[in-house]
Amino acid sequence: MPVTTVAMLTAGGLAPCLSSAVGGLIERYSAIAPDVRVIAYRNGYAGLLTGDSVEVDDRLRAVAGRLHGFGGSPIGNSRVKLTNAGDCMKRGLVREGEDPLHVAAEQLRRDGVDVLHTIGGDDTNGTAADLAAYLRGNGYELTVVGLPKTIDNDVIPIRQSLGAWTAAEQGALYARNIIAEHSSNPRMLVVHEVMGRNCGWLTAATALAHHQWVKGAGFTEWLENSAERWDVHGVFVPERPFDIADEARRLRDIMDRDDGVNLFISEGAGVREIVAAMEAAGDEVPRDPFGHVKLDKVNPGAWFAKQFAEALGAEKVLVQKSGYFSRSAPANAADLALIRRCTDFAVDAALRGESGVIGEDEERGDELRAIEFERIAGGKAFDTATPWFTELLRDIGQA
Repeated sequence: MPVTTVAMLTAGGLAPCLSSAVGGLIERYSAIAPDVRVIAYRNGYAGLLTGDSVEVDDRLRAVAGRLHGFGGSPIGNSRVKLTNAGDCMKRGLVREGEDPLHVAAEQLRRDGVDVLHTIGGDDTNGTAADLAAYLRGNGYELTVVGLPKTIDNDVIPIRQSLGAWTAAEQGALYARNIIAEHSSNPRMLVVHEVMGRNCGWLTAATALAHHQWVKGAGFTEWLENSAERWDVHGVFVPERPFDIADEARRLRDIMDRDDGVNLFISEGAGVREIVAAMEAAGDEVPRDPFGHVKLDKVNPGAWFAKQFAEALGAEKVLVQKSGYFSRSAPANAADLALIRRCTDFAVDAALRGESGVIGEDEERGDELRAIEFERIAGGKAFDTATPWFTELLRDIGQA
């Protein structure tokens, strides 16, 4: 069946790839299938449910390449799960008794859509999988092609998700400035909280990028301007158990020697302990529509700071979160190259009528392909035995 109309949406949290991915899809269709109509649903699945879309006309096609230079999403995002009818009704996206999957399918039919591109993380593409299954099971002829967006780099079985390299680079830039605050106060504890609910890849990659900068920065080694004072002193990720008392003793020695300690922690590190304490106290644990703990409400960074501050004899504690800074950046050169490969492949797959999520399949020799939706899952753990991470830990004395 020939493709006449293509739709796209971005969903979930931001990542440094959304704008570029939208631009790349438009450019590819304009280059190889210029007669295909392209529309974009505004604000993710919310726009699909309400029929809120914009036509990608000739004027927008002509400037699509400019989107590679921006962060954010040019068409807006939202967190909507099509199988959570109660939440969709509460938000006014469907009426009582309506099945959001059916509402979405009917909207796609009314808009004449042959291909739907979803750009998002595991929740977005999990929802895309639910929608694709509904479409297949109910006689709708439509191809669904996803692109993997998550700065956590935790989508199974995709080797590298779009935007993650940039987020690590930007997190290191953020760290560079907040760690400079060590010179504002003696015995300073700096806690840099990095996004990463279940996966520590981003925290580890951010710490590595900062550590590499420190090694090449050319410090004067005078007073506060020394490599030791600016470096990473501890990295804490959900996948690597640690003993607070042992770490406190190690870090106390660093505090006594260098007059400051800099920690990089995943926002998901320590969450099990925090949630258990809240539940034991009878407190309600705040969760989003997908059932995830709202990490901004439980505040892991502050928890870590509290655990270590007294033991380290810190006179001042600074907790800073780089997440929104990192995830909103434009894609860097490495991500732009990966995005281009994936968007080109996504369009080619769509025109062949091949559904799936585009990525390098770790279970198929890292082949770039349309990975079957049923094989896509979130929560891929970071392998703490990865050589670059173990070398980082040895460098900073945490091995």
